[in-house]
Amino acid sequence: MIVKDELLKKLRAAFDLNIYEVKIWTSLLCRGIATAGELSDTSQIPRSRSYDVLDSLEKKGFVMMKLGKPIKYMAIEPNEILRRIKDHVKEKSVERIKELENVRNEAIFGDLELLYTQGIKKIDPTNLSGSVKGRDAIYSQLKGMFENAESEIIIATTADGVTRKLKKFKNMFSKLNEKGVDIKVAAPLKNIDASFVKEARQIVKLKDIPALDARFCIVDRKQALFMVAKDNDVHETYDSAVWVSTPFFSEAFGTMFDSVWKGK
Repeated sequence: MIVKDELLKKLRAAFDLNIYEVKIWTSLLCRGIATAGELSDTSQIPRSRSYDVLDSLEKKGFVMMKLGKPIKYMAIEPNEILRRIKDHVKEKSVERIKELENVRNEAIFGDLELLYTQGIKKIDPTNLSGSVKGRDAIYSQLKGMFENAESEIIIATTADGVTRKLKKFKNMFSKLNEKGVDIKVAAPLKNIDASFVKEARQIVKLKDIPALDARFCIVDRKQALFMVAKDNDVHETYDSAVWVSTPFFSEAFGTMFDSVWKGK
């Protein structure tokens, strides 16, 4: 069986393998059991490299060496490989998170904060702004803003936007609500499931404003993030926003939001 280059490319990306590894692996999957020489022939990988590649695949959990002579290799069920990779990623993630948390307690982290504090003091407040591209990056920016909220979060968004944000930040909003942070969300709610709206209102102040056509967020009236395109006009990959950290601008936006919220 000849494996198409497109499939090989996708497998390399999905399983983090090099070209020799993915060719040997797919050749073994086609055969079930084979020697290094046989796999070298079918995958067109130099025989001198096939042993190293199989050794690498064995360590990664993709193949198993069969007992007996001559030495043969057995393919492992794809579902089992996925399970092993997921477990490995989880273990690595936990280890990495612990390492990063430990950095916070080290003197080097204090040095980083000192460098940032010294640098930020030299910046004109009007320059505290930046662009954020891609919805994942936008949500990451929002998460950081929400985590530092002390008293108030204001969100104006679309029907699709309110659904996305409340699902994405549900747990965080619950914790912030318990801390006493006032969370106001304004959006057109006509086409949103009533049970979803009812559940959302247990953790945020949610108001239906049918004519609202805006996408922005304000935290503590000190910083704001506003999207530059209509929700339905842009793919999430190309969605973009502008972040500003100036109380004057944020307060002005907040005052306008208050008028809409109160129906003035």
